[in-house]
Amino acid sequence: MNDRLVIIPTYNEKENIENIIRYVFSLQPAFDILIIEDNSPDGTAAIVENLQKEFSGLHMIRREGKLGLGTAYLTGFDWGLSQGYNYIFEMDADFSHNPDDLVRLYNACLEGADMAIGSRYVTGVNVVNWPMGRVLMSYFASKYVRIVTGMKIHDATAGFVCYTRKVLEDIQSKRIHFKGYAFQIEMKFTAWTAGFKLQEVPIIFTDRTLGTSKMSGGIFTEAFLGVFMMKLRSLFKTKKRR
Repeated sequence: MNDRLVIIPTYNEKENIENIIRYVFSLQPAFDILIIEDNSPDGTAAIVENLQKEFSGLHMIRREGKLGLGTAYLTGFDWGLSQGYNYIFEMDADFSHNPDDLVRLYNACLEGADMAIGSRYVTGVNVVNWPMGRVLMSYFASKYVRIVTGMKIHDATAGFVCYTRKVLEDIQSKRIHFKGYAFQIEMKFTAWTAGFKLQEVPIIFTDRTLGTSKMSGGIFTEAFLGVFMMKLRSLFKTKKRR
């Protein structure tokens, strides 16, 4: 076992899952993989089980159904920490995140970052194949988060992240409220308010070509309202400490 674990949540990813697993295992340095599988009816789990015969570093947790992106990652974080990993990554299964960038995120943490964020917006707008409406919604959502929270992060909604062990151990002691899209914002905000160093690494995000997107307008609504709630809770905690 090495000290790097990539968590990949899946639901109906049969078109992508074998290719993404093989790609990650081809990288150097080596990464282990944990699939959080939410009872996909398309047979995703069976593909992973077959690949486990080939790759000793491939692990899977099967859940009863779609329980939310946030709970998938929190389950993965708990498992990764219990197994002794020091660097734990979030990544999508659909190749919207380039697996080669795992190495760049890892190097950023080796060089001093506590949390490295694969950022679509730190050097402009680096998104391929998204409809313009979705690009604008995502871009201005991150601008909105910067204004409300004060975080100097250009891509607060990013889901391509490397966490060091100390960040996740600290977050484990706190309550994470959001389960959907706002989960990504809350994780960054929680780490930032705890004083950890967050570093954005520029990436090019390419929309999936196979499978179906899980994004919806309701997910953005949760994030929009959730940011206000998150900021208010943090202000209350600050006043309470005083």
